[in-house]
Amino acid sequence: MSRGAYLVRRLGLAVLVLVGVMIVTFVVSRVVPSNPAALYAGPRPRPEQVAALEIKLGLDKPLPVQFAIYIGDVLRGDFGESFRSHRLILEDLKLFLPATLELVAGATLLALVVGIPMGVLSGANKGGWLDQISRLLSIAGVSIPTFWLALLLQLMFFGWLGLMPLGGRVSSLLILTHPIEAFTGFYLIDAAISGNWIAWKDAAHHLILPTVVLATYPVGLTIRMTRAAMIEVLSEPFIVTARSSGLPTRTILFRLALKNAIIPTLTVLGLSVAYSITGAFLIEVVFSWPGVGKYVTDAVLNVDFPVVMAVTLVVTVFYIIINLIVDMIQSVLDPRVKLG
Repeated sequence: MSRGAYLVRRLGLAVLVLVGVMIVTFVVSRVVPSNPAALYAGPRPRPEQVAALEIKLGLDKPLPVQFAIYIGDVLRGDFGESFRSHRLILEDLKLFLPATLELVAGATLLALVVGIPMGVLSGANKGGWLDQISRLLSIAGVSIPTFWLALLLQLMFFGWLGLMPLGGRVSSLLILTHPIEAFTGFYLIDAAISGNWIAWKDAAHHLILPTVVLATYPVGLTIRMTRAAMIEVLSEPFIVTARSSGLPTRTILFRLALKNAIIPTLTVLGLSVAYSITGAFLIEVVFSWPGVGKYVTDAVLNVDFPVVMAVTLVVTVFYIIINLIVDMIQSVLDPRVKLG
């Protein structure tokens, strides 16, 4: 199957998945015993207020009609308003989503620059001390609960050593003295664009601990997968031939073996990136990080259905896009991979 046909097929499946997610979230929002109009009206609403809001929100119409209206609004990029704040959800997502993606990008970068080299060296030195250390780190990375590690690092680096901030994206004082001008929503990028290096340093300082915590699982998984793939590839005849030809070890490991071992690692890393978007929720709560995780957590606690539905849909879109990108990269790196 050609890449174009495969892309069309995947996009068709993506549409079906999105419709399925929209149906599930819509049904759940209507099944849970609560009145959306009463929630929108706030505490102690009068009956006439609730009745008027039911008409405004279209809750007086049959469920199929409500669902059709909901799909039409989503296609226009309209996710509605938050029941709690009465703000447009799309505006909130523009504010909170970049904060989460900044964490995910940092965790993915750590998985690439730490996980893959350690996995390569671990597989090349099977049974050695470096292999033992790498295996220990990988097991710890996939086993340690992220919330426990977050609290531990806060206690150690903030409480005992005083080296890192407790939470937030930037210091409270910096918001007044060196505010970051918004361009993309990514503080490091925005501060660099405007030349606000004091704010850049502060934002990077706040980013370290939550990024390290979020990266533990992807790093551990990347080490394990790269190690296993390298052990298998290093026993292949072409590697034996390369060694007998006197090629440098670095060239054999990182240019010949890794090229063939990277395929399963990319698959796992892609899934890890998608997982990190949802896995960041708990970390954002612990670090008071103003991202989508904290946003949707507050929405769940306040039974704010439109927010939960919108975030679920956005996360699903990211899952689909990331998986599609990984599949296409695999087909480019290895022509033997069939798109089907």
